Amino acid sequence: MDLARTEVAPRKTGARRGSAVRLGLMAVPVAFFGLFFAYPVTAIVARGLHVGGAWQLGRITDVLGQSDIRHVLWFTTWQALASTALTLLIALPGAYVFARFDFPGKRVLRAVVTVPFVLPTVVVGTAFLALIGRGGLFDELWGVRLDTTVWAILLAHVFFNYAVVVRTVGGLWAQLDPRQEEAARMLGASRWTAWRTVTLPALGPAVAAAALMVFLFTFTSFGVVQILGGPAYSTLEVEIYRQTAQLLDLPTAAVLTIVQFAAVGLILAIHAWTVRRRESALKLVDASAVARRPRGAGQWSLLGLVLATIVLLILLPLGVLVQRSFAGPDGFGLLYYKELTSADGGAFLVPPIEAVGNSLQYAVVATVIAVLVGGLAAAALTRRAGRLVRGFDALLMLPLGVSAVTVGFGFLITLDKPPLDLRASWILVPLAQALVGVPFVVRTMLPVLRAVDGRLREAAAVLGASPLRAWREVDLPLVRRALLIAAGFAFAVSLGEFGATVFIARPDNPTLPVAVARLLGRAGDLNYGQAMALSTILMVVCAVSLLLLERIRTDRTTGDF
Repeated sequence: MDLARTEVAPRKTGARRGSAVRLGLMAVPVAFFGLFFAYPVTAIVARGLHVGGAWQLGRITDVLGQSDIRHVLWFTTWQALASTALTLLIALPGAYVFARFDFPGKRVLRAVVTVPFVLPTVVVGTAFLALIGRGGLFDELWGVRLDTTVWAILLAHVFFNYAVVVRTVGGLWAQLDPRQEEAARMLGASRWTAWRTVTLPALGPAVAAAALMVFLFTFTSFGVVQILGGPAYSTLEVEIYRQTAQLLDLPTAAVLTIVQFAAVGLILAIHAWTVRRRESALKLVDASAVARRPRGAGQWSLLGLVLATIVLLILLPLGVLVQRSFAGPDGFGLLYYKELTSADGGAFLVPPIEAVGNSLQYAVVATVIAVLVGGLAAAALTRRAGRLVRGFDALLMLPLGVSAVTVGFGFLITLDKPPLDLRASWILVPLAQALVGVPFVVRTMLPVLRAVDGRLREAAAVLGASPLRAWREVDLPLVRRALLIAAGFAFAVSLGEFGATVFIARPDNPTLPVAVARLLGRAGDLNYGQAMALSTILMVVCAVSLLLLERIRTDRTTGDF
């Protein structure tokens, strides 16, 4: 009996210690999200629905009963479903090719297909405007304009989300043991039957997770729809912006925010369930042992089809963007880039080129914040627990789907009194950008941290190491690459944040996405050309960042991204 007690006591002590460590790690992320996400969002909703000292809950049914609002809700849902289906149809062959084939330039191509995802949505809209809008390439060659049609929006969403499917589904596909499917073939199953009964069920959770993320990003689409949709098409996010910034109708904006919040919460709950299924049930192998050069006419044809898709869907819009930045009124040249050094156009208080330096500085600070908060959150989530930790995981994903417009406007009306009077401070922009960067840090680092053998931490603790020293000596050397990749993604997405920044970026310190949007909102070829030039600069910065990430990336050092 005494021996049993001596064995049980250390276990209880270790469990209590682990719980204390988990709560300590969660303290900073919870405080950060509570102060800079939950508080602004709650405040803006409350201000819209709490009028004259009383809650106006009847406003919810009034707003949802309006025919134009119902049209917005229908279009938001319909285009998100259509965009998701189209993205899966086009991107799944690419996921297979990147997972199973080894070919020259694969790393570069994987970085290229990821560039659209980290670009600001306003730049994505700009690229398709240059391709299929008025005066675009299609208009010049064939007289075809699609800039105010649903097809333009759907194609832009596929362009933006192609990498989500390739990286999420392809990342798992690359690690599935192919011998299971080969065994089914040896037992007499056809190629299609073996894939349908063996591989597809294993890929199911990853496909579902990718589909849900694509649906989330397209359901909350802002910049793409704002530029390409015109007045006839509006998503919830665009309508929230219109009601807030143009009509100053906070009650309607608050109702729409609540609707979007409820939809996003449901999507993320389902996504968390699919992620748990994907993590728990599969036996994975080293991806480098699976990929091989294409064999046979069928595989080479599939590779050719995927390469053609990437050229037409991704490289062509980006190429037209670059071409428009050099196509001045007197022929090709650097006119639009030179004009970026002048503030004579009147769109800014400073030369537009200063937006490049502003964005880089903001993104560096946002990356530091996102890595600190996201790293602590991922470390807390590594220690598996019950509903508390799962709820915490879902909380970290909310900024990807909740209205960035609401967050940005909420910053202005909540962070304006001591001790948090930040409305005139430069730090407000990096804080908003870090909210978007944290989920990518968590999703990148969490699978790697969970792969670390917990017995190493226990051994360090037995030898007297503090939790901080154990993390520094055990976890950090094993996850260093994942940490660098997480920082790179946080940097890239911070550069492209637009929805919240458009409210809080000061006129004398614009960011690149805000500068592009302002230039596109002004008439004249010079403003349009400068917008293309700034978009090209941002695209190049993002592309270089992703190429550097691919050089340090291995198939075992990252999670979904």
